[in-house]
Amino acid sequence: MVQGRGRGGLGTAMWIRYGTDLVREVAIDRVGLRHFDESVPWREVRSRHGQKHLPGTYWSSTMSGSVIYESRLELARLLLADFDPDVVAIRAQPLWLRHRSQGRVRRHVPDFLLTLRSGEVCVVNVKPAERLEDPRIVEALAWPGEVFASCGWRYEIWSGCERAVLENVRFLAGYRRPGVVDQQLVGQACEVIESGDELAVAERRLSTRAPAEDVRPAILSLLWDGRLSTDLTQPLSGCSVLSRCS
Repeated sequence: MVQGRGRGGLGTAMWIRYGTDLVREVAIDRVGLRHFDESVPWREVRSRHGQKHLPGTYWSSTMSGSVIYESRLELARLLLADFDPDVVAIRAQPLWLRHRSQGRVRRHVPDFLLTLRSGEVCVVNVKPAERLEDPRIVEALAWPGEVFASCGWRYEIWSGCERAVLENVRFLAGYRRPGVVDQQLVGQACEVIESGDELAVAERRLSTRAPAEDVRPAILSLLWDGRLSTDLTQPLSGCSVLSRCS
């Protein structure tokens, strides 16, 4: 069932999907985060032989559930969003947008909608840097930003980040699931680690309380969930200096 489709004529209009058979139109000047409660991605993830992109699903600690992605680059941005303590909700392909621009009717489905702890909303489109050399791609990505700005939302076109940062976050993501790490040991690690400790020093201190093979996962779990931090622009090692986060 489609509710409201066509009401906006050929002007700007936004639709949100709530299930296979339920799509609702939401007025641009009234859209809010409440409209995304119980919403689902606009498209389903599909794989076919020979396709260039590698879609899939990612278990997000932020959402305590799966979030879809359609390429490895989207997965990279999803990892960073999941790691970011300022992000409290992640929605993939959150809406379908139609807008008349320069005499043309354009349509667009953004890659992600991020809800920030501040209450702000950031819409993210992921595109390889080389594609942004094409003026047509730049134009196609520009007009959604203007529409989202009219909603009071931030807009981001993301093409990548420092390799070391992404590799470190990808590694830490292996410790994002609570059931993977001994939570009692995580609590003890949080108590004994001090700002300025090197990772190897923290491991030695904690190894008096638990087997060595359990110690490092507990510390890495604290780095993932933001209770500890370190310089992620450098490869993680025993020399990485830890800081306690408030």
